[in-house]
Amino acid sequence: MKMTPILAALLLATPALADEMWISNEKDDTVSVIDIETLEVIKTFETGERPRGITFSKDFSILYICASDSNTVQAMDPNTGKILFDLPSGEDPEQFVLHPDDRHLYIANEDDAITTVVDTKERKVVAQIDVGIEPEGMAVSPDGKIAITTSETTNMAHWIDTETQKLFANTLVDSRPRHAEFVKDGTEMWVSAEIGGTISIFDVATQTEQAKIDFDVKGVHPDRVQPVGFEFTEGDTHAFVALGPSNHVAVVNAETYEVEDYILVGRRVWHMDFNADRSMLFTTNGVSGDVTVIDVAKREAIKTIKVGRFPWGAAFRPTN
Repeated sequence: MKMTPILAALLLATPALADEMWISNEKDDTVSVIDIETLEVIKTFETGERPRGITFSKDFSILYICASDSNTVQAMDPNTGKILFDLPSGEDPEQFVLHPDDRHLYIANEDDAITTVVDTKERKVVAQIDVGIEPEGMAVSPDGKIAITTSETTNMAHWIDTETQKLFANTLVDSRPRHAEFVKDGTEMWVSAEIGGTISIFDVATQTEQAKIDFDVKGVHPDRVQPVGFEFTEGDTHAFVALGPSNHVAVVNAETYEVEDYILVGRRVWHMDFNADRSMLFTTNGVSGDVTVIDVAKREAIKTIKVGRFPWGAAFRPTN
């Protein structure tokens, strides 16, 4: 087709779709969609009861949602907001992680003390693994060989061989572990302890603890400094750590394990995710019902965005 001046002008005038940040609203049974260009909520979609953990498929064509009180994982079409299908998930799915094969979800079932493995293509449970009491955090290594479940009451990280779907190690952490991440090409594994007020860092090869990070926010009682979700900058050089009811995010040097900064955000900061180039970080603030946008380079909050009641999870979606 010949490119006429009018057609060229129309194509140039057509705005490109902006990338999005998706937020699960625990008490509204919805997800909010934030336009990353305008930093405004542009869409809200209904979900099952009490959505918490959210994550996208590798091609971003499906949003998986832990609908905790509906006892299911829902698969949503992010273009329409339509629920495509429900997946069996075990009781009270809270947090999950998608295996690098883009097929298997590892799901923490808080009420049943198990980790459920679901095949998203066959839409069936392929394994259920006994873990500690009140499992919550989930992580999987970059090579897909190890999955981690953290149990809040047992105060452990449980190491799962994803080939056999069996536990091969259990490691103690501080009180009420919440979130886990593999970093540095899978050689380290970090676990946050909400009530313990620490992050424990493990050598993956030996499953031994090699460091521990403490937090001290000026003017905030130590009991309110409760690390939960955290994410890493490009190259895993720094971790941004949500500190719960302290209403701050800590910036941690991932090489020295020293806390370099604290950033004031909304009330009861819980989880977070970066935009595409990791220049902005979006935190979910449960009690204040909003999202704080942080300028990563400046290490300061630049905007607050109202979403639904008790925002919990955050997941980035590119649209181009």
